[in-house]
Amino acid sequence: MKKILVIGATSAIAQEVSKIYARDKHEFILWGRNTEMLNIISQDLQVREATTSIISHDLNDFSVHASKVEEIWSLHDHIDIVLLAHGVLGDPRKAEVDQKEMMYLLNSNFVSHASLLTFISQKMIKQGSGTIAVISSVAGDRGKQSNYVYGSAKAGMTCFVDGLRNRLFPTGVHVVNIKLGPVDTPMTKDHKKSPLFGKASAVGEGIVKAIEMKKDTVYLPFFWRYIMLIIKSIPEKIFKRLRL
Repeated sequence: MKKILVIGATSAIAQEVSKIYARDKHEFILWGRNTEMLNIISQDLQVREATTSIISHDLNDFSVHASKVEEIWSLHDHIDIVLLAHGVLGDPRKAEVDQKEMMYLLNSNFVSHASLLTFISQKMIKQGSGTIAVISSVAGDRGKQSNYVYGSAKAGMTCFVDGLRNRLFPTGVHVVNIKLGPVDTPMTKDHKKSPLFGKASAVGEGIVKAIEMKKDTVYLPFFWRYIMLIIKSIPEKIFKRLRL
């Protein structure tokens, strides 16, 4: 039985991943800020015969990160999988001109992850095993005018996660960077859908596969690897004239 820490456990994609792992009756520590939703998810996983516990706290409250991570490891001793799945799209237009919204996007999509990973990685180094999986975004592959604040947070995430993988490799701890294209979830409910949108259930399966196969970086849905390869290859003289 694996012990799985899911941070941002109320996200639709995290729920899909949890349901897949619940098939084998693993143990879950669910961390999020919506207590009511966490309880609903916890009960659903218990019906599937998984074991659960919850931590209800705002992930942008950096002051508790050290104590919460310490508490988790003191109660569970060993964590096999850590999934960081929290984040927000926010208001990209407002973030261009409003410092509060800009900082909210940066903190929610990068700084909180970096803070948590700093403490989590120390615990996993001591145990000498385990996998850390971080959900990032293809938006971090190249800055574009439509969401460059969000994208810059994800770009920082990619660099941080890649560097952490490099650092932890000799310790027996593996780090997976999961770059998502748009996915049809409540997070994107106000976005016009297209065939390029992934399905949460399929993305969840892809994440589990990436974790179990110890992939380094995966794009989900897979075709976003090739889309971003094309976008990154566009010369800047042309790219800056595009409305992307």
